[in-house]
Amino acid sequence: MLNPSVADKPAPIPQAIAELWQLVLAYFKQETTEPLKALGKVVAFGIAGSLLIGTGVVFAALGFLRWLQHDAADTFDGNWSFAPYLIVIATLLVVGALVFFLGTRAKPTASDSLSKDRP
Repeated sequence: MLNPSVADKPAPIPQAIAELWQLVLAYFKQETTEPLKALGKVVAFGIAGSLLIGTGVVFAALGFLRWLQHDAADTFDGNWSFAPYLIVIATLLVVGALVFFLGTRAKPTASDSLSKDRP
């Protein structure tokens, strides 16, 4: 019968558990922590961009409202003083719906463009 060498002996149970724990931690860091860090950067840029776009839309709507009130002051005098507000609200709703529908439409894939090339 051959004597097993020291390298062929299995590791003792506590050492195997410690190695398994280190392996599980390394896997956890690789598969969850690092992708979440990358996702956090994307989310941060998305939030910053949406705040900047929202601020721009508010200022544009306010400018449009003041323009209507100043340049068309004779048209919207008296009982029609509410009309510029309704015009701005309607414009914002139309632009918002347009952005929504353009953003949610089905985007063509590479296979769609290949099938269009064939007769």
